[in-house]
Amino acid sequence: MEQKKTKLVEEKKKKFKVPHTYVLLFSILVVVALLTYIVPAGEFVRAEDPNTGRIAVVADSYHRIENTPVTPFNVFTSLPKGMEKSGYIIFFVLLIGGTFGVLQATGAINSGIGALVDKLKGNEKMVIPVSMLVFSLGGAVFGLAEETLMFIPIFIALSLALGFDTITGIAICLLGAGAGFSGAFMNPFTVGVAQGIAGLPPFSGFAFRMVVYVVVTIVTILLVYRHAAKVQKNPTLSPTYELDKKNREKFHLGEMDEFTTKHKLVLLSLAATVGVIAYGVMKLGFYITELGALFVILALVAGAIGGLKPDQIADEFINGSKDMIYGALVIGLATSITVILTEGSIIDTVIFHLAESIKGLPPALSGVGMFITQTCINLFVPSGSGQAAVTMPIMAPLADIIGITRQTAVLAYQFGDGFSNNIIPTSGVLMAGLAIGGVSWDKWAKWMMPIFLIWSAIGAIFVTIATLIEFGPF
Repeated sequence: MEQKKTKLVEEKKKKFKVPHTYVLLFSILVVVALLTYIVPAGEFVRAEDPNTGRIAVVADSYHRIENTPVTPFNVFTSLPKGMEKSGYIIFFVLLIGGTFGVLQATGAINSGIGALVDKLKGNEKMVIPVSMLVFSLGGAVFGLAEETLMFIPIFIALSLALGFDTITGIAICLLGAGAGFSGAFMNPFTVGVAQGIAGLPPFSGFAFRMVVYVVVTIVTILLVYRHAAKVQKNPTLSPTYELDKKNREKFHLGEMDEFTTKHKLVLLSLAATVGVIAYGVMKLGFYITELGALFVILALVAGAIGGLKPDQIADEFINGSKDMIYGALVIGLATSITVILTEGSIIDTVIFHLAESIKGLPPALSGVGMFITQTCINLFVPSGSGQAAVTMPIMAPLADIIGITRQTAVLAYQFGDGFSNNIIPTSGVLMAGLAIGGVSWDKWAKWMMPIFLIWSAIGAIFVTIATLIEFGPF
């Protein structure tokens, strides 16, 4: 009888198949396009803030405008527009793939990982807390996000060599930085921008945010550590078990070469590039364009040091970039959803009505309501500083009306933007990271959902505390 039940369950599982990521995203695109026929069009007036020079929404300026429903043909034109809009991330991912292809061809990555694995015997899991702490500090201090993408191939290879899985390698980078970004105590792109718009002193509320950062980071490290330990004990429990087998072959992890001087020099060029990137991001304002250029330079230098001929460097660069095509298209498709919302003039309508819904909540729950609202908005505006520019001019005065501090409104925005960035399919950085690892969004979302819910519960608790203590200065 038990065998029959097990067989029936297995048959049901086989019948239900999660749609391909492209199908899933295109379905969302079609639904959003249909909403442009149902949801009234509207917009806020936007003006330059004389204090910051940023374009921001003018509070209480929402008004209805003529409907601009998206035509069936424009659903398809949104695809190349989405590719164009997210082109900087798409090409960045292709350049990372190409550079890693060259590094891989030199043998330095495999031999270096082999040497590291030998040194870590018995302490393999220490890689997780140490690395995630470094990434989280980057997220908390200078908004590390896109910059983590370059590390994903290396940490996937390292995780597999240590007996973990592909998801662990991605999580170390994305969730490490994501925990710091979400619980940031001085991220200039989220906390800094939002506080500026709300009229708060720069990076005020530091002590409270430091407590938030410590809690979110520790919890995230423990959750990833627990997953890695479970997979190390039984690899079949990994959601990416089949992919892991392919990646082990791809990275040649069963055949580690001797760690030679040539390999050390290649890795030294990689370390030097990371140092230049860190300095450039913090001191010179480097972003995707400059980082992309540095990766091309790294590919040429590492290839030459590794003994590759010019034609080999070109071939390996192309092969590495090829592996990223699937994910590059996913990024463009996800961005097309935002294009539809903008062309249909319904983004501001959604934001306006979500903000209005908070007004009816009791004061004790209004902060949590604001947090949930910001999470919903992030699906449509998945950009930290962009979301601050759109929502904080509305949320700051709304906080005054409903009786919570503006500092609490900033905290609600910070959580709403940060936590959901690591699960929503419209997040360019997330989709790029998954593309690099070859993990489909549906697999990641299923694995990530419990962590997201725990994060959300932590966020709700801290926002409630902030509401009750009147987290200030105002």
